Amino acid sequence: MDGVRVGKRVIGAQAPVTIGWENIPRVQGGPVRQFIFTWFQPTMLFALIAFWYYAPNSIAKASTAIGIGIGFRVLLLALEWVNPRFDSWRLTWKELVTDLFYVGLGYTVLRLVDGFIGDGAMIEAIQHSLNWEKFMWFMALPLLVQAFLISFIFDFGQYWMHRGMHNWYPLWLTHAPHHFITQLNINKGAVGNPVELFLIGLGIGGFFDFLPRAALLAGTFGLAVASYQHINVRFNSPRWWRFLFNTTEHHSLHHSQDYEATRSNYAGTWVIIDRMFGTCVDGEAELLGMEGGRRMSIRETMHYPFTEGWKTIREKFGRPVAAVPAE
Repeated sequence: MDGVRVGKRVIGAQAPVTIGWENIPRVQGGPVRQFIFTWFQPTMLFALIAFWYYAPNSIAKASTAIGIGIGFRVLLLALEWVNPRFDSWRLTWKELVTDLFYVGLGYTVLRLVDGFIGDGAMIEAIQHSLNWEKFMWFMALPLLVQAFLISFIFDFGQYWMHRGMHNWYPLWLTHAPHHFITQLNINKGAVGNPVELFLIGLGIGGFFDFLPRAALLAGTFGLAVASYQHINVRFNSPRWWRFLFNTTEHHSLHHSQDYEATRSNYAGTWVIIDRMFGTCVDGEAELLGMEGGRRMSIRETMHYPFTEGWKTIREKFGRPVAAVPAE
């Protein structure tokens, strides 16, 4: 397998991938189907932005955002059955139950832990020592500009955390279980070791909790863009969308069985950050996962960073066994 040269790297030498938008299949069907799956993503994004921009204060609150988020994911789950990207990614009961376990973990245990030692707790401690009058210039900016900056700054931090997980072994141990998923579905973003899910959730978004409307608008970018990273739906995304935002295509390459492809497309929402730092690769992959597509169990996911880390320590610092001469 020769692969395709992208910049200084060769992508697809270890596993099949598709490089270049011109080589990615398009949505098949009549004009109505083509229209829906071309403009669904931009329409939902602009509709949600308009909602949070104009909604009265009695509605514009976090509980509403949670409800919209759940409803939006249910809608995307339905689209996976209507227009799947790959039949091999079709959701099974086993995959669904496994995904819901991780989703439940995120809404319960991880949220509880985050309240004590997560970014929210750390930011709250720091906020008391800051002079908020210095941030008045930010509050004077147009609301949509505030929302964009919050989203972009948060994703910039996510980019470097994610990239660090692929380049620093201790962090990689926490992130590796997430790369054992063998298909993309709407809830696959929740699959992973709790330590990694805690770390990837760290960010500075909480610094802007004094701007609730702007923070809710910034969250819209995460909901209406980043949600598509892990989804089994074929879209004819507009060219400008693919240039600015991370897509299923981008993220499928990141999860492919080809090593060089996995070292690309680190951003969560704004793939233009990858373009800035030379880590963006446009394309897609169907065969996903590590070790030839081995599916990791929940049990192994929970202990993998610790057991693998212990093995590495023993191999590096363990006392060598003296050779016994043959008689």
